[in-house]
Amino acid sequence: GTVLRTGDGGRTWRDVSPPGAAELELRDIEAFDGRRAVALAIGEGEASRVLRTDDGGATWTESFRNTDPRAFFNCLTFFDSRHGLAAGDPVDGKFRVLSTADGGRSWRVLPDAGMPAAQPGEAGFAASGQCLVSSGPKDVWLTTGGAATARVLHSRDRGLTWTASASTLPAGDPARGVFAVAFRDRGHGIAVGGDYRADQASPKAAAVTGDGGRSWRASATPPPAYRSGVTWLPHSRSVALAVGPTGTDLTLDGGRTWRTVDSGSYDTVDCTPDLGCWAAGEKGRVARLGF
Repeated sequence: GTVLRTGDGGRTWRDVSPPGAAELELRDIEAFDGRRAVALAIGEGEASRVLRTDDGGATWTESFRNTDPRAFFNCLTFFDSRHGLAAGDPVDGKFRVLSTADGGRSWRVLPDAGMPAAQPGEAGFAASGQCLVSSGPKDVWLTTGGAATARVLHSRDRGLTWTASASTLPAGDPARGVFAVAFRDRGHGIAVGGDYRADQASPKAAAVTGDGGRSWRASATPPPAYRSGVTWLPHSRSVALAVGPTGTDLTLDGGRTWRTVDSGSYDTVDCTPDLGCWAAGEKGRVARLGF
């Protein structure tokens, strides 16, 4: 339940958490600049909330509080500074999606007529804030697990209609599935996940696509264990990072082969256009990648 802000490249951090954040499970934050950001709190019923700041975290406004006890939201993504989506677990057999057109100041539930039916037991994972990601002005992908097949759903119209594709990642158990995806453009993406239980193996914990997620190929040499976050290095067509509780892995060939480069425990990772790559994890760990 903490939001931290740095203005000096990570040398010092300031706690800018929303009031009452200690009682919340904050799992995703999307920042537009140094002052404007939107954060997602996850959980059943009213525990799922969206909070927004316009002053770098000095003050926060709650812009959405879930009132449906059946709903549980997992991830946020934004196409630009105005248009964004939040995705939650299935309600009435279909994944629930929220939409904003004013930078997160207000939200509405999208109609589910264009959403494929969920599999029995299927849900999303609120692990890294990367179970819902966008690329360009309208494309967005949603990852799933917990069912017989771990899937990636794709929308070309900001969440109104979706198609579902089977991934190659571990499935068949509530703890297994696709935990994160990253797309460097509309076509090329990487998916990571596995089984988040520490005593369970996660073979085939990464996959790649070159057709926008219509089909997925298992990585020839995947990460050695479950991974919860993934990101492309900016301005690169082939280099990406994946993180998880047992380490960080690097690929130089677009996700086909991976090698472990760090043993630290991290839950999520992201890069900025100026080549700043950041990871965060358990017990308040925050790290910046050194080149």
